[in-house]
Amino acid sequence: MRFEGIYTPVITPFHSDATIDREAFTRLLDHLINAGVHGLVLGGTTGEYYAQTTEERVDMMHLAVEHIAGRVPLVVGVSALRTEDAAMYAGHAREAGADAILIGSPYYAVPTEREIALHCLEVERAADLPVMLYNFPSRTGVMMGDEFLDRVGRNPNFCAIKESSGDINRLHALARDYPHIQACCGMDDQALEYFAWGARAWVCAGSNFLPAEHIALYQACVVEGDFTRGRRIMSAMLPLMRTLEQGGKFLQSIKHGARYVGLPAGPVRKPLRELNKDEARALETTIRTLQTAVRQIERTTSATNREAENVRTAHA
Repeated sequence: MRFEGIYTPVITPFHSDATIDREAFTRLLDHLINAGVHGLVLGGTTGEYYAQTTEERVDMMHLAVEHIAGRVPLVVGVSALRTEDAAMYAGHAREAGADAILIGSPYYAVPTEREIALHCLEVERAADLPVMLYNFPSRTGVMMGDEFLDRVGRNPNFCAIKESSGDINRLHALARDYPHIQACCGMDDQALEYFAWGARAWVCAGSNFLPAEHIALYQACVVEGDFTRGRRIMSAMLPLMRTLEQGGKFLQSIKHGARYVGLPAGPVRKPLRELNKDEARALETTIRTLQTAVRQIERTTSATNREAENVRTAHA
């Protein structure tokens, strides 16, 4: 399986009492698909999988598959602390009809690279589906390094890795030494660099509430190869990306951003708490500025393209 385009790790909308708002979730899926995202990820960090019960996670798998109905690929996160639990979720993902699964390292246990590999291989066997690995050492405490990649890379189901280490040297190593494992951008403020090195997929939480702007960067860099425009779009988006990646309140910002643009999101689940008023106002200002800047870049590009087409037509 090849991953192409913008993959949105979907938030889980909650009611005010913190129960899952299933109707809002399906509306959000429709909104993202209609906005043009190329794939969806369920049960990732952005979806607050860690704060959900087993029954909720499995129910959401079936709900998502049934509602998406093949319109875009669905990757289902199956991460868990215990290998047996992750394998169980992988089996449910296959049963539900997922297109691929997302596997991260078990957190807190701090396994070796050999142990992480054995964990992932056992989880993959329970699903026999394409796998997008999830390397996020700041959350798990361990790196999916060369020893790990050498072991799992022999299995063709391990076809991609969402790289969220923040180490740009990892991108270079993946592109050079592991071309059979597709490098997918998982660090928003490095998206331009990933595209320059040939990455064709970006798993970006901000696309929950700004899909058009994220698609614009992908379109410029990957589809059209216009990195001059891509740099302008990236420059406009960097303040938001820095807020998300370095601000310390990642999920709270994603959900507030969704609510700010009128999407159903609801609160975050405990132990997290909402942004304070100053943080919320600062995020809203960042979003408005970004939207205005990207719209202007796209309008200018459209006008330039029209002028060029008129010149070509006149000389035809």
